[in-house]
Amino acid sequence: MNMRIESAALDTLCANALRFLAIDAVEAANSGHPGMPMGMAEIAVALWTRHLKHDPSDPKWADRDRFVLSNGHGSMLLYALLHLTGYDLPMDELKRFRQLHSKTPGHPEYGMTPGVETTTGPLGQGFTNAVGMALAEKLLAREFNRPGHAIVDHRTWVFLGDGCLMEGVSHEAASFAGVQRLSKLVAFWDDNRISIDGDTAGWFADDTPARFRAYGWNVIERVDGHDVEAVDRAIREALANAEEDTGPTLICCRTTIGHGSPARAGTAAAHGAPLGKDEIAATREALDWQHAPFEIPDEVRRAFDTRERGGALHRNWRERLEAYRTAFPEAAAEFERRMAGKLPVGLPVLGEALVRGVQNEAPNVATRKASQQAIGRLARALPELLGGSADLTHSNLTDWPGCGAVRADSPGRHINWGVREFGMAAALNGVALHGGFRPFGATFLVFSDYARNAIRMSALMKLPVVHVMTHDSIGLGEDGPTHQPIEHLPSLRLIPDLDVWRPCDAVETQAAWIAGVLRRDGPTLLALSRQNLPTQPRSAEQVADISRGGYVLADAAGPSGKPAVVLIATGSEVPLAMAARDRLAAEGIPARIVSMPCPGVFDRQDAAWRAAVLPEGVPRLAVEAAHPDLWWKYVTGAGCSARGNVIGIDRFGESAPAGELAALFGFTPDRVADAARRLIGG
Repeated sequence: MNMRIESAALDTLCANALRFLAIDAVEAANSGHPGMPMGMAEIAVALWTRHLKHDPSDPKWADRDRFVLSNGHGSMLLYALLHLTGYDLPMDELKRFRQLHSKTPGHPEYGMTPGVETTTGPLGQGFTNAVGMALAEKLLAREFNRPGHAIVDHRTWVFLGDGCLMEGVSHEAASFAGVQRLSKLVAFWDDNRISIDGDTAGWFADDTPARFRAYGWNVIERVDGHDVEAVDRAIREALANAEEDTGPTLICCRTTIGHGSPARAGTAAAHGAPLGKDEIAATREALDWQHAPFEIPDEVRRAFDTRERGGALHRNWRERLEAYRTAFPEAAAEFERRMAGKLPVGLPVLGEALVRGVQNEAPNVATRKASQQAIGRLARALPELLGGSADLTHSNLTDWPGCGAVRADSPGRHINWGVREFGMAAALNGVALHGGFRPFGATFLVFSDYARNAIRMSALMKLPVVHVMTHDSIGLGEDGPTHQPIEHLPSLRLIPDLDVWRPCDAVETQAAWIAGVLRRDGPTLLALSRQNLPTQPRSAEQVADISRGGYVLADAAGPSGKPAVVLIATGSEVPLAMAARDRLAAEGIPARIVSMPCPGVFDRQDAAWRAAVLPEGVPRLAVEAAHPDLWWKYVTGAGCSARGNVIGIDRFGESAPAGELAALFGFTPDRVADAARRLIGG
C-alpha cells in the first residue's frame, strides 16, 4: 500500500513538473499556450514513463515508437517531455521558448528539435500524419518481417484535442485508418470541451465515441485524464486491441484545461495566454509546488530519464536486426537502405537513360498517360515507390502493372484514398516522415485547393513527396469552370520549396518524375494534361537540359546573332508556341522557343544559364493557360527588354470542347504570332 501511495505521489510530482515547465516557459516568453500541457500532463506521464518505446540518444532509431502532438499549440508539453526523458534539449532551450533560433519554437517543427517527429500546428494534420506513419509501419512490417524475425514492430501514438476533431481532415484520416485497420495507432483525445472561443457546447456537440466506432475504431470512453493509473489501464487495453488486430484505438480522456489554476482552470482564458505572476503564484500554492521557475526535483528527473531503458530496447532491436541480417542478408540491406532514405545506387543513371528512351520513342500521349508510364518504369527500379489517387485512379492514371492494391489484409503499392484529397496529402507527409517509402498521391489540379495546406506542410518540412495533379487547364473541356484550374499554377508556385513541373510532352514528364524521386529536400508537384501532346524534337543535350527547369527547345537568330523574340511556354502551350514560331519563320522573323516546365528549378540555376536561355534585351512573350501574374518577372523584370507580354487567363473558364475553348481564350498560333509581332514592332 505504501509503495502504491509513493508511486501515486511521484506520478503527481511528475505531472506537476510538466505543468510548471510549461507555465514558466510561457511566462518567460510572454507568449504561448499553457492550458493544454496543464490538462494533459498525467496522460503524458502514463505514456512516456511506462509505455513509449524510444531512445533519446538516437532520435532516428528505425523501430522507435512515433509520438505526434497533433494539438501542437501545446508544444511546451512535448519540449518538457523531450528534455526530461534525455534528448539533447537542455533547459536553456526551454527558457528560450518561442525565441529567435531556439530549438523550442512556438509549434513543434520537424528537423529543428531532436525527438519532434513532425511539424504540427494546423489542427488535424498531426493526427493525419500519424495515420500515414501507422500505415507505413504496417506496410513495412508486411514486406520485411519474417517468422521469428520482427524487425518492424512499433506503434504510433498521437495526442489530439477538440480542434483537431472539428477539422474535417480528422474525418478523412480516421475513416481511412479504420478501413485499413491500423491497429498499432493509438490516439488520446483531450476532451476538455474548451476551444479559443470558450465552451464548445455551442459548436461541437458530436458524439465523438460513436463517430469513431462508426469508422471502425476501438473506443475507450470515460477515462479520467488526471488519473495516471486510469490512463495506464486504457493504454494496456489499447495494446491488447493491437495484439488482436482489431483496428486503431481512441482513448477518450476527460480533462480540465489549465488543471491546477484556481482562476483559469476549465476556461478559455487558460488556452492561449500566460497565466501571469499572480495566477502562477496561486497555482503553485494550489498544487503545492515548492520549486523555483525551471527547477526540477531529482526524483522527477530519475522517473522520466529514459536513456538507460531506451538504450536497452534499442540494443535488443539491434541484436534482432543482426540475426535478421544473418538469415536474410539481402532483405536486411534493402531495409536499411530504405530507412536511411538512400535511393538505389544506379537510379540517376537509369533516370537519364529512361528520359533518352522516351525521346527516342516519341509518343503522342497526354502527359497524365506519360506519367503513368513513368511510374511503371520507376516502380521496377524503386521498390519503395508507394502511391495512389483520391478516387481518380483511372483519370489520374496512377496505377501500374502488378502494383497491387493496399488493403487491410493484402499487400500492395497502390493506395485508393477515396475522395479525401486533404487527408491523402497529409497522410503522405506521415508516410514520408516515417521513412522507408517514396510516396506520391494524385487528384485533379483544381482540387489541389483541398490539399493545399498539407502540400504547404510537406514544403515546410522539406519532405520528398510527389503530388500528381492532372487535368491541368481549360484543355479538359466540357467539365467546365468548376474543374478548370486558372489560378492554381501561380498559386502553387508561390509555396516556398515546392517544385511545380508542367511538362510539355512525355519526355519532360519522365524528366519531371526523375527530378521528383531524386529530390530529397522538398516536395514536387506535377501538373499534367488530359489531352494528347506531341513529343518535341530534341538533341541529346536538350534532353539533359530539361532538368534545369527551363531551356532552349528551338532556336533561330537574326543578323545580330540573337532571336528577334523569345517565346516562353509550358505544358500544352509549348506546341502552340512552336506553331507560332513556324508562322513567324515564314515571315523571316527568328523566334526562340523556351520550354520552362519548372520555373522554380530554373530560378535556382546560375546567372550564366539563365542569361543564355533568356538573352538580355530581347522581347519576351510568355504563354500559359493559367493566371498570368507569375510570368511578368520573366518578360518585363530585371534584364528584360522594355517590351514584354503574357498570354494567360485571368477569368474562370467555360464548359465546351477543348478546341472551342482554346479559340475563345485566344490560345491559337495566330494570336501568339500576332502578339510576338507587336512586341518587335512588326
